This record gives sequence, structure tokens and C-alpha cells, in this order.
Amino acid sequence: MNMSAARERLVVIGGDAAGMSAASQARRLKGPGELEIVAFERGHFSSYSACGIPYWVGGEVGERDRLIARTPEEHRARDIDLRMRTEVTEIDVAGGRVRARDVDSGAESWTSYDKLVIATGARPIRPDMPGADAAGVHGVQTLDDGQALLDSLARTRGRRAVVVGAGYIGVEMAEALLNRGYEVTVVNRGSEPMSTLDPDMGRLVHEAMEGLGITMVNDAEATKLHTHEDGRVRAVATEDAEYPADVVVLGIGVRPQTTLAQAAGLPVGAHGGLLTDLAMRVRGHENIWAGGDCVEVLDLVLGQERHIALGTHANKHGQIIGTNVGGGYATFPGVVGTAVSKVCDLEIARTGLREKDARRAGLQFEAVTIESTSRAGYYPDSSPMTVKMLAERRTGRLLGVQIVGREGAGKRVDIAAVALTARMTVEQMTALDLGYAPPFSPVWDPVLVAARKASKAVAQGF
Repeated sequence: MNMSAARERLVVIGGDAAGMSAASQARRLKGPGELEIVAFERGHFSSYSACGIPYWVGGEVGERDRLIARTPEEHRARDIDLRMRTEVTEIDVAGGRVRARDVDSGAESWTSYDKLVIATGARPIRPDMPGADAAGVHGVQTLDDGQALLDSLARTRGRRAVVVGAGYIGVEMAEALLNRGYEVTVVNRGSEPMSTLDPDMGRLVHEAMEGLGITMVNDAEATKLHTHEDGRVRAVATEDAEYPADVVVLGIGVRPQTTLAQAAGLPVGAHGGLLTDLAMRVRGHENIWAGGDCVEVLDLVLGQERHIALGTHANKHGQIIGTNVGGGYATFPGVVGTAVSKVCDLEIARTGLREKDARRAGLQFEAVTIESTSRAGYYPDSSPMTVKMLAERRTGRLLGVQIVGREGAGKRVDIAAVALTARMTVEQMTALDLGYAPPFSPVWDPVLVAARKASKAVAQGF
């Protein structure tokens, strides 16, 4: 432990959302005379929006630096010793210290800590197949990744892009590459894009993507990446086809980056993320906290731990950790699995359980789907919207909602997220006093129309 000075030392591993939110909140509560803060970040950037990378790559966000909330210099001005391009390679829990290596020079040194925050994030899944590490093949998780992709696009003469995977990152990157003028093919091993939706809702996304000119190849798993003689990727192969590619983006998900923590003997869950208590303290370790994409969180609908990599969670984790490190007390109760995305003007949102989640949990449920509009049908620019809702059969408890539609559709999922958190029934939801005027909604909001239909289905199921 750091016993050389009266003040405590907080060491933070990871300089993005969770790590620097924790450091900043701890600094608000404790001045430099009480708490020394040292943070390590192996990349070139701190406190940035990874969620904004597809929009930067696609040109909707013009400058990379607009994604940066706080620079290293700004953190240092607040008495946070942020050491960039420095990777922590070992955590010595018994000795209360970490070993760090300067990425550029290779120099190594140990730094002791009284309190430790692990915010190592997640890493893109790279398939175990030939050619996965070829030039022109990119994962997109950090600003460094985004810059590498843009540099690759600038060097590439051809205009053919293949995206492997059709989750949030895959769909968003398909749009980004389309906006860059590329001919885009998405190779997806699922039956429909967006596996976070039920297939019937994913089909709506599929149709919209093809309507934009994106080629969707479903039920197809990439098995090999072919390369030119110079080592650059030239095609993505499946079992029965080959898709020419001048650039390949891997959008098949992420895994918690916990190799360092596991080597130190810290506990991880079934999904590979660190396990913490409600205060985000690593279980069994009084002075170690963890947050962001490297942890598992409690699903409030299922009552089980899950790994969900979202910036909203990471920032909340950081605030909670910083409060606790700084002498206060705060908790993170869990999540209901809310997410929203888009492909061009199509908005895609979900919260709670899909049908297969409910079946896996052994729940009996009713599933209903309704078609509605974003505004009163007679109001100009009203657009169609599809809402799917799941409710527990005997109790009527809301289990999940999925929404696909145009402008005004996506953020309606927040109504359902609040209802899930409050454990409301679909019948209770029908009485919600939501805002109405023709420019914003029909008299019955689409979510409430779905709740009415679900309530009737539950009643008929008895």
C-alpha cells in the first residue's frame, strides 16, 4: 500500500467514460491534499464518446475532437495525473500496486495504490479464422480504431465494403460506409439483423437496409478472409459464397476486457465481466472498484447478471465509484436492457426481454404487435411505427418492448424502460398520463396502444 504520504492514492486503469468519470467525481469530493489520483490510458485519447464513432466515420460528425468530452490536459488541470500511452500490464493485489509500461518506449515501472479503479472496457470480437488480422480489417471500439479505419479508407482505391455482423455496431457501420460512398454488404450469421430484437422486428430493419441499397446476407457465417499478395484483405468467404471487399469492418460484438483482472485473481462472471456489489466494489476486495464495459450488471427483469456494453452505464458507474472513493455512498441497482440505434432514418429501440429470453427464463408470456404512427394521422409528416410488447401471462407484468419506425419512434422506448423499472403491469401502463398534441403523438400513444392490446391478451389468457 502507499504509506509514503499522509494522503491516499487512487489509481485508475482506463481513461475513458467509467475511469475518468470516477476520477473526476472523486476529485470533486476530495482535494489534492487528501487524495492523489493517477490514471493510466494506453491509447491517444481520454473521455471520449465511443458511441459517436460510426457517425464520425460516416461524416455526420465532422471532426474527431468533437467526440472528446475532456482532454488529458483538462484532466491534469484538475490535479488528475493522467498518463497517456501507458498500459497497465499487471495488478499486484497483495502488494497494492500496478505495473505499467510506456507503449512507445517500453519502459516499465510500478505504482502503488490505496484504492484502485478498473475500467478497462471491452474489446471487439475478432473471429478465429484465416485473414482476421489482415490489413484492411477493422474492429471499431476506440477512437484509435476509428482513426485507423478512416486512414485505411483514405488508402483504399476500391469502394467495396463488407461488414461482418449485424448488431448495433454492424448496422451503424454499414450506414457509415454507405454515407462514405461505399458499396456495402453485411454478412450476418443470424436469420435477421439486430439479434437484440425478435426476428419479426429484425425483418423490418432488414427491409429498410435493403431499401437503402445495402446488401443483406443472412444465415451466413464468415469462415475466411482472403487477401492479396501484399497482405491486404480482398474478400470475405462464407461456406458457399465469396464477397469482394476493399475494407472489412467487424461488427460481431465485444467481450469484457478482463484479462488483466483475471490474472490478478479477481472474480468474473459467466459472461467474462468483473463481478461487483451494488457500490461497484469488486466482490471480496474492499479497496478495488470496477465499472464500464468490463463488468457484469444485474438485469432487473430477469434477476441475473448480464454483460451490456453501453456508454450510459459506464458514466453512471464512474459517478458511483467516484462518490464511494471520495467518501460518500452511492449504488447502481441494475439495468433493464434499454438501447436505441438507427440506420439512416429508421429508428430501432428495445428494452427488457425478447421472446427467446422469456422462454429461456421459463416465463409464460403474451406477445402482441401493433402498427401506429408517430403523430396524429392527419398531421403532416406522420410516419408509421411498429411496437411489439411482451407481458407475463398470469400477472400482466411488462417484460419487454421493441420499436421500429421513423422519426419519433426510438425514444418512445423510454416509457417502457421506466415501466419495466417500476415493475408495472401492462394494464397499469394504459393509465399513464403521457403528453399529447397532434404534432407529437396520436391521441393514444403507440406504446399505450400496445399496452392495451397486451392487457387484453393477458385477460383472455386466464
